[in-house]
Amino acid sequence: MNNKHKASMLSFAKDLPNICSLTGLLCTMFAIYFAAAGYFIASIISILWSVLFDWFDGIIARKMKGRTKEQRIFGGQLDSMIDIVSFGVFPAVLLLSYGDYNLWFMPGAFIIVASSAIRLSYFNIYGLIDSKTYMGLAVDNNGIILAFAFLFESFISHSIFSFILYGLVLSLAGLNISSIPTPKLAGKWIYILIAYVLILTIIFGWILWSKA
Repeated sequence: MNNKHKASMLSFAKDLPNICSLTGLLCTMFAIYFAAAGYFIASIISILWSVLFDWFDGIIARKMKGRTKEQRIFGGQLDSMIDIVSFGVFPAVLLLSYGDYNLWFMPGAFIIVASSAIRLSYFNIYGLIDSKTYMGLAVDNNGIILAFAFLFESFISHSIFSFILYGLVLSLAGLNISSIPTPKLAGKWIYILIAYVLILTIIFGWILWSKA
């Protein structure tokens, strides 16, 4: 295709699903910032909202009419790039920070990033097993499960929870690249996710307020 017929890169940023994706990326940047600074509960709240925007970008894209083939392809690629940051890099930063940046935590951090990159690259080639089934655990579940685990963080000593978190991150990495069929959560599941994000945001917000 001749360059004069190609859309500019920034023109894709005006596409509503991509705006939603980029808003999710902003939430992830806050999550990484808070995790690196040691504000773990704030980081978990941020990643929960990143998950929610990650779900909504696909919903918006499917409901919009008249999107071009290039917009659909670009949106899919952008979503994958953001997913690596949100559900691969963020868990790695969370693990490293929670482990006080001890070098012993680096292998786990690398494994979750690498597994996310491998999974998303594989998915971009092969897609779903069928219309309702993923191969392995979708990476957005990493944020959902990590958030649930942090509900119990205040009841466990920091050192013990760091080992639990390490084991959980490795388990998620293994599930991400496994051959286990997992259902694609869509349709009415969005309402469950909205409720989950709102409830956990309130709980974690109360924890932050009580510590202030």
